[in-house]
Amino acid sequence: MRLFVALRLPADVAHHADRAVAPVREQHPDLKWVPTPRWHVTLAFYGEIEDDRVDGVADMVERGLQGWKSLALRLVGSGCFDRRALWLGVEGEVDGLRSLARAVTFDRSPFRAHVTVARLRGGVDPGPAQSALAGYVGPGWVTGTVHLVRSTIGATPADSSGAALAYDDVATWQLADRS
Repeated sequence: MRLFVALRLPADVAHHADRAVAPVREQHPDLKWVPTPRWHVTLAFYGEIEDDRVDGVADMVERGLQGWKSLALRLVGSGCFDRRALWLGVEGEVDGLRSLARAVTFDRSPFRAHVTVARLRGGVDPGPAQSALAGYVGPGWVTGTVHLVRSTIGATPADSSGAALAYDDVATWQLADRS
């Protein structure tokens, strides 16, 4: 199964961002828009993991999360990755978020805190959509729960992005209070 570790957005944060993205989505139907319920901040992506290794991955994540406190974050601005994905940026305690991500993965590539809101189809210029979202500033939130998530391709009817994908929690952990 495909596994990743993520922070899900609180409902009010996702709703606020969706209100900002909605008119851009309507103006740019050539992008593959990610449904709002799937928006998240990825801390680690493990890819395909054999079923008999899932408990070991969960144990590793749990060990990596020990002692971590909640972080204050907010969605701000937008950007693109190599003309592959349009995202909303994350600001706040991002250095702590980066360290948290390193605690649950072996991948040492640079971490860019973001929420992917659209995937780009070949040849589509994301510039206008990115510009339209560049000034976005969302409400702040404090992280609370970290999710080990299984993504299942073909699990649901295809959505507007053309993907048939479901996200299900395999395990969750609460971060310690900030006090």
